[in-house]
Amino acid sequence: MLDPLRAAAILFGYYVLTLFLLPLALRAFTPVPREVARKVQHVAYALSVFLLLGLFQHWYQAVTASFVLVVVAYPVLAWWEGRPSYRRLLNDRSARGGELRRQMLYVQLAFALLIAVFWGLLGPAWRPLIAVAVMAWGFGDAAAALVGKYCGRLRIVHRAVDGAKTLEGTGAMVAFAALAVFLTLFFYAGQTWWVSLAAAALAAPVAGVVELFSRRGLDTLTVPLATAAALVPWFLLAIVQGW
Repeated sequence: MLDPLRAAAILFGYYVLTLFLLPLALRAFTPVPREVARKVQHVAYALSVFLLLGLFQHWYQAVTASFVLVVVAYPVLAWWEGRPSYRRLLNDRSARGGELRRQMLYVQLAFALLIAVFWGLLGPAWRPLIAVAVMAWGFGDAAAALVGKYCGRLRIVHRAVDGAKTLEGTGAMVAFAALAVFLTLFFYAGQTWWVSLAAAALAAPVAGVVELFSRRGLDTLTVPLATAAALVPWFLLAIVQGW
């Protein structure tokens, strides 16, 4: 393990590269649509959880480091939102700005809660569940947005559903969340294929339903937390059985 300051510097460098420089490069040098660039950034953000789990020796160091981005970037974004270059260079969909700051807070809060509970409270044996929950959200939500936007035809109309969500998008959410859960457990946690598949079949529908009914961007927080909660009984069984 690295010392905490060096680990935090690596984490911050990753955030600068993937959440700022990468989107700017995509906008400046490629014809990638704005929504695709936004979801590339979204997936890169989700992948940072592996740095939080791998760079720090103690859970409280990871929680503290997870807010490095907030402390630095929040006031910068708040200042930048009033300038024309903000809309031109960054992908903020809200009318008055603030979406990026709000989503950043949701992500870091989700990371902090998952780490505090499934590492700090329950112990290191539960750490893979943090990565599983974040990957289900990261890849599932990105797939839901892109498939819904470019392929969605069957709109889901319900007073509890926020925005123009589609059956195709929700199906993509479930499918990619399942794939992310399976691959994370199989390759990262070292589980057998059948255990990983069973967990994916259990967690993905929960992630899909929670994403569908989450409003105002709260799926960033609700999906990883709900996915982790859904897998708690499975993880207890896995620990008891020694899988």
